[in-house]
Amino acid sequence: MAGILHAPPGRAGRLWLQHRLSTAQRGADLLDQKLRILRAERERLTLQRDRTATAWEAASREADAWLLRGVLLGGEQSLRLAAAPLPAEVRIIWEQSMGVRYPAEATCTMPEPSLDAPPAGNAALVAARDCYRRALQLAVEQAANETAVRVLEAQETATRRRLRAIEDRWIPRLQEALAELQFKLEEEEHTDGVRLRWAAGNPTGAQRDGRREGRP
Repeated sequence: MAGILHAPPGRAGRLWLQHRLSTAQRGADLLDQKLRILRAERERLTLQRDRTATAWEAASREADAWLLRGVLLGGEQSLRLAAAPLPAEVRIIWEQSMGVRYPAEATCTMPEPSLDAPPAGNAALVAARDCYRRALQLAVEQAANETAVRVLEAQETATRRRLRAIEDRWIPRLQEALAELQFKLEEEEHTDGVRLRWAAGNPTGAQRDGRREGRP
């Protein structure tokens, strides 16, 4: 396993593996922390998205009902006269969390009728205009929340995949390689210890063995 990981031999290899194992474990801890933060933010925005969607649908239905009444009372000509002269402006505020950028807030600014504009044909059209303004603001918020949820879901999936790769593959490989190398080093140390104790108890034999090993 150490060969597969290209670890140096001996004690240097043990330090090499220990360092990389510690790095992998710290990386897993950071990814786990990032995953928990992303999950909490995604759950918060999902709840906010669902609430906004419900309010948007209700505001749209109310606006449609008032519009129908206004058209029935004043005709289509009154509807054209009540239309806004300029388009609405949308402003998105972005936020960054754990390296992930997503829309955090959205506002919609709608033009006010000019002072010389003709008044709305009837009260129903005034109510419809107010309801549509509210529905448009909610629609903008809904779009921002939906985008944020999708971005966070994608990052959450990618982070979970990286964490799983480290925890399920990389860390076990390093642990196995370190255990194998540790066992090998302990065996070598035990063998060296036996040889040294034998040499200490048999100095003559050790010298003879040393001279024999030095012969060509």
